[in-house]
Amino acid sequence: MSRILILGGSGFIGNALYKELAPFFDVHATFKTDNAAFEKNKHFHQFDYELESLDILLTNLKPKFIVTALRGNVTSLIRMHFEIAVYIEKNDCKIIFLSSANVFDRFSNYPSYEYDKTLSESIYGRFKIKIENELLRKPVSKYVICRIPMIYGVGSPRVNEIGAQLKLNEAIEVFSNVVINATHISKLVQQLHYIINRRRRGIFHLGSNNLIHHIDLVKDICEQLGHPDPLIKQVFDSNEDRHLAVLPKFNMLPKHLQLNIEDVVKSCGVL
Repeated sequence: MSRILILGGSGFIGNALYKELAPFFDVHATFKTDNAAFEKNKHFHQFDYELESLDILLTNLKPKFIVTALRGNVTSLIRMHFEIAVYIEKNDCKIIFLSSANVFDRFSNYPSYEYDKTLSESIYGRFKIKIENELLRKPVSKYVICRIPMIYGVGSPRVNEIGAQLKLNEAIEVFSNVVINATHISKLVQQLHYIINRRRRGIFHLGSNNLIHHIDLVKDICEQLGHPDPLIKQVFDSNEDRHLAVLPKFNMLPKHLQLNIEDVVKSCGVL
């Protein structure tokens, strides 16, 4: 049974992925803040990437797959990923790096595909690009780069925030001229499960096959949650439509693992 280490197993994506993979693999995960439930689980390991080196954990566990699902201090995260890059080169394992659509946020006129040039004007996007570029120097058998758009679904931070704003009748901020694709957490962890199980390699765009304006997606989700007429605050960051979408084209997943925007909306709650 392959051993998998999820860095950031206490977070939203990491914990959902742990629950998806645990019945099928020897899955270990990290958490940072004291937590009695995680401390009782011998497959969870307390780890602070800002203060500790990952070497001891990797040496003890010897994982076949390292999934990085951490957020936080950019400098520390870059250092940690460079540590992993050295480790995978010397050991029989690979990294599954969860990247972002923001690696393309400088391009605005069209959606982006797997092998398009990355270029970002945001700190977050440039951070992801720096790690991607380091991994791309390794043999393709050593990495999977998963670029992920906005994530929705029941229990997701975005849907929870929308639900809270609807209850308080607060205005929900939307970017009216931004064209996006999206995903939901249930489909995302299934896709990652498939990529790991089938030993896929290279770059994957794990978003819906179709696009939508951000304002329309938020309105559709609100209607799905039982609020067909939400209070909306429109934000215009340009006069023209701006794309922030990562579409799959070359590394396609099987049909049952593909999704569209309608699936994303339905995943957010029952009408």
